Amino acid sequence: MSRLPIPGREEQSQVRVAARALARAGLVHAYGHCSLRLDEEHFLVCAAQPMGLIQPGEPGIVVPVKGELPDGVLGEVRIHQQIYRRRPDVHAVIRSMPAQVMTLSCARLTPQPRHGMGSYFQQPIPLWDDPQLLRSDDQASALANQLGQGNALVMRGNGAIVVGASLIEALTLTWYLEDAARIELQLHSAGLAALGPVLDAQACARRAVTRGRIYERMWEYLTAGDPEASAPAN
Repeated sequence: MSRLPIPGREEQSQVRVAARALARAGLVHAYGHCSLRLDEEHFLVCAAQPMGLIQPGEPGIVVPVKGELPDGVLGEVRIHQQIYRRRPDVHAVIRSMPAQVMTLSCARLTPQPRHGMGSYFQQPIPLWDDPQLLRSDDQASALANQLGQGNALVMRGNGAIVVGASLIEALTLTWYLEDAARIELQLHSAGLAALGPVLDAQACARRAVTRGRIYERMWEYLTAGDPEASAPAN
């Protein structure tokens, strides 16, 4: 059995800061979790408690990409395992509970790319059409397969999964997903959904830029005031 890596102070801090940012933004409540890849075989997941209550200095738990979940790790963290196994490009996973995303999902709807922030997601955003908790490897494996090479998946009545090349990217995309859901829901509420244009793949590719510290500025916005926050590198 290989020795578990010891996460650095910066890695532990970044996971805590992201967790509290998700809570402050209303993207999680009592439930949700986030993780950061450490190497090919391990990742660091936040402490198993409401994310807004995670205290400065409170360590996350190292989890193997393959194998049993360690004691004290939430059952749905096996979703992270299955995604990391399939996606070497993924270095962060966020399991969130955004309110607008949740409302749409109960009607089996996912946001469409109608504005700039919606352009960052593959279309259609897949819907995991089962409101039950994922507590088995088979379920988590099927969900990871449905996510495929995308960066977001909506779970009917049960929140969302967002992945990124960094926690900065994953946190930003989680906020973008909820904003896209807000637009989608408001258009449906006003009876305007059929009239509102949807960006095509070419328009999305042009709009979904990352230059100009796009993700970094959102990270700074969402983590402002956190006792452990520091500006990300360019």
